[in-house]
Order: sequence, then structure tokens, then C-alpha cells
Amino acid sequence: MANALIIRPRSDLLSPTSAGRAAQYVRMSTDHQRYSTQNQAAAIAVYAAQHDLLIVRTYADEGRSGLRIQRREGLIELIDDVRNGRADFDHILVYDVSRWGRFQDVDESAYYEFTCRRVGVKVCYCAEEFDNDGGVIASIVKNLKRVMAAEYSRELSVKVHAGACRVASPRIQARRRRRLRATVSIGLQI
Repeated sequence: MANALIIRPRSDLLSPTSAGRAAQYVRMSTDHQRYSTQNQAAAIAVYAAQHDLLIVRTYADEGRSGLRIQRREGLIELIDDVRNGRADFDHILVYDVSRWGRFQDVDESAYYEFTCRRVGVKVCYCAEEFDNDGGVIASIVKNLKRVMAAEYSRELSVKVHAGACRVASPRIQARRRRRLRATVSIGLQI
């Protein structure tokens, strides 16, 4: 891969000098996505090094849609660890807003982030241009990105459905013509 980040063992990227501890959360919906969990983890490692954070835990959901939390064992475990005081980290590093989730109700995404923040765990979106500092601009941009992520999934669903209908339509029409011919020919023979 021409632009892949290679992290070698004992790299300074993996051992910052401060005591900041972080968990990383990575998610990939399909095998055909350009943001593989390995690519996300590499970008997150760079962010962690730049912000003096040590990644102590990884939560992952591979082959899982971001539309719902159901069947996303990695995110469920992460939120459960945070809620039940088992989080041994004070930051959660996520590649971008869409990797956290493409929830159709953007308040659901905000709810899970608030759940973390309420107990002192900050969610950081490593590839986003805004600092998730709770400021007005960051909040507006983050919520706009959540809406865009949800809308992307909704539009993709409409396109996939329309494509499936187009592919199926000639077959359905041919089947109807065959039935009609059979009915007409049966009617004429009687």
C-alpha cells in the first residue's frame, strides 16, 4: 500500500512519556471499505503519539453497520466498561465521527458520547478537523457531521434498493410475460 503508515515495534509512536491512557475504537462495515480497522488504528496511533496518550485497550467491530448499537459487541463492551467503572483510560480515540456510528437518530450518538464524558472519559475524533473540546463551533461541526453520516447511510440504502429493483425488474417482467402466455395459450386450447 503506497500511503500506508508502518509502525515498527518499539516505535516512539507506541510509548509516549506521559501518563495519558486511551482506548481506541475501530469499526468497519464491509471488507470493501477504504478505512480498514488497521488503517484506522494506524491513524489513531499517530494521534495518540502527538497527544501523549498510551493506547491501553482496543475495542473493534468488524463487518458491522454503524446504524445501530445492536450486534456491535465492541461498542457495547466499551460503553459497558465506561458505565460500570471498568475503564482504565480517560480518552477514547475514534478515527472519525462516522466510525463512532451512523445512527439515524443523531442524539443516540451524542448520548453514548455523553455517557463517556459524564464519567470523565473524553471521546476524541482523530481525523476530524475540529477539537472535541465542548466549544460551540466544535459542537456545531460535530452534530453536522453526525447528520451527514446518518444521511449518507440513508441515501446509500435508497440507492441499493433502487439498484436491486432495477436488476430484478427485467426478470420479474419476463416471468409475468411467461405466465400471461401460458394463461392465454391454455385459454385458447380449451
